[in-house]
Amino acid sequence: MSNSTANKAPIWFWIISVIALIWNAMGVNAYLQQAYNTESYQAMYTPEQLEIAANMPAWVTAAFAIAVFAGALAAIALLLRKSWSVKLWYASLIAVIVQMGYILINGYASSMVMTIMIIVFALFFVWFARKSEANGWLS
Repeated sequence: MSNSTANKAPIWFWIISVIALIWNAMGVNAYLQQAYNTESYQAMYTPEQLEIAANMPAWVTAAFAIAVFAGALAAIALLLRKSWSVKLWYASLIAVIVQMGYILINGYASSMVMTIMIIVFALFFVWFARKSEANGWLS
């Protein structure tokens, strides 16, 4: 009997994994809208907020990209039940902490609730992937 049949993941594993993918896909969308400065992106923020975003250091923007793309890949790997998803979740978490840390330290958070929520989700996804690996649901 293979490991994947011996350690069948429960339904809530799949539900959380799909939520993780949706959450990170929204992050990728937000990054791409900001990177390409789309009209819908511009419509969401005040001129002052757009100016702050436009003047972010490149390393903060890079952290944003790493956070969302690593998270999206981690979510896909989780759905494929691959243990390397854990490493990608850690990369995403570190990037989230770098990006959100800069935003919080400099007082740029337009929504404190959303900023905290992003950090909490990143922590949760690392915990969940580690728990899934420990339960033998990832190979």
